[in-house]
Amino acid sequence: MQQQSGQKPPLNGVREEDSSAMGENATNSYLALEAKHQKEVNQFPFFFAFGDEQFEKELAKLGLTLDDTDKICRLDDIGAFCLKSNAPKLKEMFARHERERKEAIAADTTGHGYIYEMFLYELANYEYCYTNDLTDTLNAIGITRKEISEDKALSAGFEKAIAKIRKLEA
Repeated sequence: MQQQSGQKPPLNGVREEDSSAMGENATNSYLALEAKHQKEVNQFPFFFAFGDEQFEKELAKLGLTLDDTDKICRLDDIGAFCLKSNAPKLKEMFARHERERKEAIAADTTGHGYIYEMFLYELANYEYCYTNDLTDTLNAIGITRKEISEDKALSAGFEKAIAKIRKLEA
């Protein structure tokens, strides 16, 4: 998809305008935090390589050769790599992102702000209105049904988002 001048790129395949079209506030704290995190990830020095030739090219960009693979760290099994010296910074960045998400959830004591925006966005993103399956949405957010049922704010935001999605279906 080509981005037109002045448009924000889609986050997880859904544009901010799509959220606004659902009748939501123009300022979405969930999207803002996710966009901030995505920008940080995009700026972090790591690379993807899915073959030997691509791996060698990416090493060369770092001024390294195949003899220097001891300086490289593989990130899980997703084909991503970074310098070993950057691995602790990457781990800290992801830990901070998780902390910031949890803090935003905890700060929304009614469930009608960040929590609602989070559920609404991810329900739409994972096409709950077509699938009626919460699995992908909850996995993306990192929250279980049990956690929702045991937390008043999570429950309120979840129920409000489900109601909005169902209203849009009708």
